[in-house]
Amino acid sequence: MWPRPGCQRGLVPLAMALVPPETLSPSKISSFKDCALAFRFSAIDHLPEEPSPAAVRGTLVHLALEHLFEHNAADRTPDAARAALQQAVAEIQADPEFIELALDATAEQAFFDEAAALVEAYLEMEDPSTVHPIGLELMLETRLDGLRLRGIIDRLELDDDGGLVVTDYKTGRSPGPAYQQGRLGGVAFYALLCEELFGVLPSRVQLLYLGDRTVLATVPTQQATRSLRRKVAALWQAVETACEREDFRPRPGPLCNWCSFQAYCPAQGGDISLVEAARSTSAGQLAC
Repeated sequence: MWPRPGCQRGLVPLAMALVPPETLSPSKISSFKDCALAFRFSAIDHLPEEPSPAAVRGTLVHLALEHLFEHNAADRTPDAARAALQQAVAEIQADPEFIELALDATAEQAFFDEAAALVEAYLEMEDPSTVHPIGLELMLETRLDGLRLRGIIDRLELDDDGGLVVTDYKTGRSPGPAYQQGRLGGVAFYALLCEELFGVLPSRVQLLYLGDRTVLATVPTQQATRSLRRKVAALWQAVETACEREDFRPRPGPLCNWCSFQAYCPAQGGDISLVEAARSTSAGQLAC
């Protein structure tokens, strides 16, 4: 069992109980399930995370597709998609996260080439002129039993029968069969938001994996959203309990290789006592 705060292995008590985050989102839910301590560092301590080429490339491709769907349907041609990517490239070059990557000329060219390949992959997966979007990068927020739920839908559209379709772009490769249901579970969160805000479930939620041109789709049901409500409530209770006890435990595993918080994580030889100073520095930077 992992030692409780203040006992040993570098864990030290803080002066007061931790304050839970103000909202829950699909990414926060996933983070808490993957590693409670990493969730704390990110969502509660607000420690800075180093940008990764994969994450920034995902931002670039999402931005390009958003610009593509700003055109009228008939104008969403392959050439328009490539022009949308060039527009996004010009914008991303001023993004602090892209600048922080500090790519040399060769790496930068590879970065943009990979983004272009993902846009081409998208064009092979569907004809954008047939899509009827009603929302792009749409922020949805609602309250569920006093808890604020928030999420950004990449694309909300209408199908041929007027039903809502939630589409989420993924710039990596699709998961294996054992993990597919978990990925669709994250998109079900958006179905719950739609039900709360619009009074109707989407007719379909789908993940477009551009990395290997795979579509994962499911039809939301009332039973599924009821189950999700219970799971969200239970997870939030677990977060509150962890905050009250100041007891967020690490979950060592393969994801540790990409974690930005190794310097603070006792499971990785880090020192959690450094969190307070890092948190103060981060808060000062945000204030500026």
